[in-house]
Amino acid sequence: MLIRKHVIRFSFVFIALIIFLIIFAFKLFFIQVFNSSHLTILADKQHNNFVELEPIRGTIYDRNLRPLAFNVPVYSLFANPRAMSSRDKIRAIENLPGLLGVNSSFVAECLKKNRYFVWIKRKINKDDAMKVEALKIGGLGFRKESRRFYPNKSLAAHIIGFANVDNTGLEGLELFYDNELKGKPGWMRIIRDARQRQLLLEDDILPPLNGHSMVLTIDETIQFIAEDALEKGLKKHNAKAGTIIVIDVKTGEILALANKPTYNVDEVSSSSIESRTNRAISYVYEPGSVFKIVTAAAALEENIFDEKDKVFCENGKYRVASNILHDHTSHGWLTFREVFEVSSNIGVTKIAQRLKPDIIYKYGKRFRFGQKTDIDLKGEVQGVFKHPSVWSKTSIGAIPIGQEVLVTPLQLVCAIASVANNGVYMKPFVVKSIKDDKGVLIQQFLPQEIDRVISEDTANRLKEILVGVTETGTAKQAKIKGMRVAGKTGTSQKVVGKAYSHDYFYASFMGFAPADNPRLAAIVVYDEPHPAYFGGVVSAPVFKEVIENSLRYLEAKQ
Repeated sequence: MLIRKHVIRFSFVFIALIIFLIIFAFKLFFIQVFNSSHLTILADKQHNNFVELEPIRGTIYDRNLRPLAFNVPVYSLFANPRAMSSRDKIRAIENLPGLLGVNSSFVAECLKKNRYFVWIKRKINKDDAMKVEALKIGGLGFRKESRRFYPNKSLAAHIIGFANVDNTGLEGLELFYDNELKGKPGWMRIIRDARQRQLLLEDDILPPLNGHSMVLTIDETIQFIAEDALEKGLKKHNAKAGTIIVIDVKTGEILALANKPTYNVDEVSSSSIESRTNRAISYVYEPGSVFKIVTAAAALEENIFDEKDKVFCENGKYRVASNILHDHTSHGWLTFREVFEVSSNIGVTKIAQRLKPDIIYKYGKRFRFGQKTDIDLKGEVQGVFKHPSVWSKTSIGAIPIGQEVLVTPLQLVCAIASVANNGVYMKPFVVKSIKDDKGVLIQQFLPQEIDRVISEDTANRLKEILVGVTETGTAKQAKIKGMRVAGKTGTSQKVVGKAYSHDYFYASFMGFAPADNPRLAAIVVYDEPHPAYFGGVVSAPVFKEVIENSLRYLEAKQ
C-alpha cells in the first residue's frame, strides 16, 4: 500500500515536470521564432546608442571677410532617468535650476520619463557645464554642440537674421540660405553595458558635412556708419521708425541696409515682431515727391519737354477733377528744371497731364515699381502701381506726385541708382559668393543688368536736374563740400483712417554721389518725424553724413 502511494506520487511529479518542460520549451520556441525580432530591437536600444553628429553651420562674412555670424562650441546637458537613483534625481531637481536658470518642475518632469535620454538644457557655456559636472550626479552627461554667435549684436540684424537652438535659420539670410549654411548631420554608434556605461566607439561613423560659408556685399564699416547716422536722426526728430539703404550704383551690391527699431540677434526672445521686420523690403508707403523722377524721366525721354520749357504753376492752387491741388509755396511760371528743383506738385501734375496716364505708367513699370526687385532676402513685397484702366479722374494729379502709389525703400533706391548708372537698372543683391568649409568657391554672384530704363542722354540730363535740387532746391542740406550731389526730397502725408493726415508724415531723401561719376546711391526714410517733417530737413542731412563718410572710407581703402 505504501509502495503504491510512492509510485502514484512519483508519477504525478514526473508528469508535472514533463508538462512544465513542454510549456517552457514551447515558450522558448515562441520567443525564438515569433518574438525574436522585438527582443533584438529592445536589446539594441539598451546596448547601442546612435548619436547624431551636428554639422558646423557656415560662417557669414562681410565683403572684407570680417565675420558677422559664426558658430562657437557649447555643451548640452542630458539625463538618463533609467540609470538615475532616487537620490540622483532629488539632487538634480534641487541643484540644476539655480545653476542653469531652468524651472525645477521642468527638471522633475524630465526625470519622471522612463527613457534612456532626455535633454535638460541645450547650448550652455563651458563654465556652467563645469559647475554641473562638479556636482557628480549620476545619470547626467554632456554632448558637445555649437551655438550661433553674432559678434556685432544688432549690426545688420535685418540682413543676417538669426538661427534657432537647432541651428536652423529663421530670419534674413540665415533663412534664405538655410540649406547652404546648415550642412548635413552625421552619426556614430556607441555600445553601452547593462548599466548604460559607454564602453566602445564602433567603426560605424558617418561624419557630418559642415555648412557652406558666404561672403556678403555688405561692408561692416559702411553698415556701422549708416546705422549710427540713422539712429541719431531718429532721436533728433523723434521719429517712430527709419530706414536707410546704401547701394553701389554700378553693380547693384547692397553695402548697407538698416532699419530702426532693430533688435539684438543674440537675444531674439526679448525682441518684438515690429523690431524684427525688415522695413526696407517689407513695408510699403506712399513716397511723395521722390516719385517725381518717373515723370521727369518720362518727359525727357519722350522729348515732350526740355529743361527750359516753362510751366505755369497757378500760384499754388490747381483743380484736378474734384480735387484741389496745392503747393507748399506758391509759384507762377517755372522752367521744367525748376519744377523739380522746388518740387512743385502743380507743375509736375501739368507735365503729367500732357504726357497722359499711359506714358506715366510705362515709365513707372520701367523703373520696376509694382514688382519685386528679387533681392536675395525673404519677405520682399511688390507694392502697388495701378494700371491706367483703374485710375480715377483725380489719379493724374496724385500718382505722378507719389500718391496712390505704394513702394518700398529698396524699389526707390534701385530707381535712383539706375539714373546714376546712366539709365541701366541693376539687380540688387547681398551675397557675393558661397564657399565650402575649406574655402573652395561653390557659387559666385555677379552683377546682373536687368534693363535699360532710360537712355544715357536722358539719364545725364536728369542728373543735372537732381543736382539742382541739392544746390538751389529743396535739399541744400544734402550738399557735400567739394562734391556735386544729386537727389530728390519727398514729404508725404500718411493715410489715417480714410483721409490724408495733417499731423503724420513720411520724410524721405534719395540721391547719389559724386554726381559727375556716381559711385554710391542711398535712400533715407523716416516714419512720423516731428515737429520737423520735411524730407530736405529730416532725411537729407543723414544722407549727407552717410555718403560723405562712406566715400571717404572707400577712398582711404584704395
